[in-house]
Amino acid sequence: MNTKLTLTIEKEVIEIAKEYAKEKGQSLSEMVENYFKFVTVNRKKVKEKELSSKVRKLRGIIKSDDQFDYKKILTEELSKKYGV
Repeated sequence: MNTKLTLTIEKEVIEIAKEYAKEKGQSLSEMVENYFKFVTVNRKKVKEKELSSKVRKLRGIIKSDDQFDYKKILTEELSKKYGV
Protein backbone atom coordinates (compact mmCIF):
# COMPACT_ATOMS: atom_id res chain seq x y z
CA MET A 1 0.00 0.00 0.00
CA ASN A 2 1.39 3.39 -0.96
CA THR A 3 1.07 6.41 1.31
CA LYS A 4 1.65 10.04 0.39
CA LEU A 5 4.58 11.79 2.10
CA THR A 6 5.30 15.52 2.10
CA LEU A 7 8.94 16.57 2.31
CA THR A 8 10.48 20.02 2.62
CA ILE A 9 13.66 20.18 0.55
CA GLU A 10 15.61 23.05 -1.03
CA LYS A 11 14.29 23.89 -4.50
CA GLU A 12 17.69 23.49 -6.18
CA VAL A 13 18.16 20.05 -4.65
CA ILE A 14 14.75 18.95 -5.92
CA GLU A 15 15.49 20.20 -9.44
CA ILE A 16 18.81 18.37 -9.58
CA ALA A 17 17.28 15.21 -8.09
CA LYS A 18 14.49 15.27 -10.70
CA GLU A 19 17.06 15.51 -13.50
CA TYR A 20 19.05 12.65 -11.98
CA ALA A 21 15.95 10.45 -11.61
CA LYS A 22 14.95 11.15 -15.21
CA GLU A 23 18.43 10.17 -16.43
CA LYS A 24 18.11 6.92 -14.48
CA GLY A 25 14.65 6.23 -15.91
CA GLN A 26 12.77 6.38 -12.64
CA SER A 27 10.50 8.74 -10.80
CA LEU A 28 11.66 10.87 -7.92
CA SER A 29 9.27 8.92 -5.69
CA GLU A 30 10.89 5.61 -6.74
CA MET A 31 14.33 7.03 -6.06
CA VAL A 32 13.38 8.27 -2.58
CA GLU A 33 11.58 5.00 -1.76
CA ASN A 34 14.60 2.91 -2.84
CA TYR A 35 16.89 5.11 -0.74
CA PHE A 36 14.67 4.67 2.32
CA LYS A 37 14.62 0.91 1.77
CA PHE A 38 18.40 0.90 1.48
CA VAL A 39 19.02 2.85 4.70
CA THR A 40 16.44 0.88 6.72
CA VAL A 41 17.36 -2.62 5.53
CA ASN A 42 18.95 -3.50 8.89
CA ARG A 43 15.87 -2.39 10.81
CA LYS A 44 13.43 -4.41 8.77
CA LYS A 45 14.18 -7.19 6.36
CA VAL A 46 12.88 -6.02 3.00
CA LYS A 47 10.87 -8.69 1.27
CA GLU A 48 11.80 -9.48 -2.32
CA LYS A 49 8.44 -8.31 -3.65
CA GLU A 50 8.82 -4.91 -1.93
CA LEU A 51 11.88 -3.97 -4.00
CA SER A 52 11.48 -2.20 -7.30
CA SER A 53 11.97 -4.35 -10.38
CA LYS A 54 15.24 -2.55 -11.16
CA VAL A 55 16.67 -3.31 -7.72
CA ARG A 56 15.51 -6.95 -7.89
CA LYS A 57 17.37 -7.37 -11.19
CA LEU A 58 20.60 -6.08 -9.61
CA ARG A 59 20.50 -8.22 -6.46
CA GLY A 60 23.26 -10.80 -6.33
CA ILE A 61 25.09 -9.81 -9.53
CA ILE A 62 28.26 -8.82 -7.68
CA LYS A 63 30.13 -11.63 -5.98
CA SER A 64 33.03 -10.99 -3.62
CA ASP A 65 35.13 -12.98 -1.23
CA ASP A 66 34.84 -12.72 2.54
CA GLN A 67 37.87 -10.43 2.73
CA PHE A 68 36.29 -7.72 0.53
CA ASP A 69 36.41 -4.35 2.31
CA TYR A 70 34.30 -1.96 0.23
CA LYS A 71 34.89 0.95 2.63
CA LYS A 72 38.65 0.69 2.13
CA ILE A 73 38.31 0.51 -1.65
CA LEU A 74 35.84 3.41 -1.70
CA THR A 75 38.20 5.51 0.43
CA GLU A 76 41.14 4.73 -1.88
CA GLU A 77 39.18 5.56 -5.04
CA LEU A 78 37.81 8.81 -3.62
CA SER A 79 41.32 9.78 -2.49
CA LYS A 80 42.60 9.19 -6.04
CA LYS A 81 39.72 11.14 -7.56
CA TYR A 82 40.09 14.16 -5.30
CA GLY A 83 43.88 13.99 -4.84
CA VAL A 84 43.74 13.63 -1.07
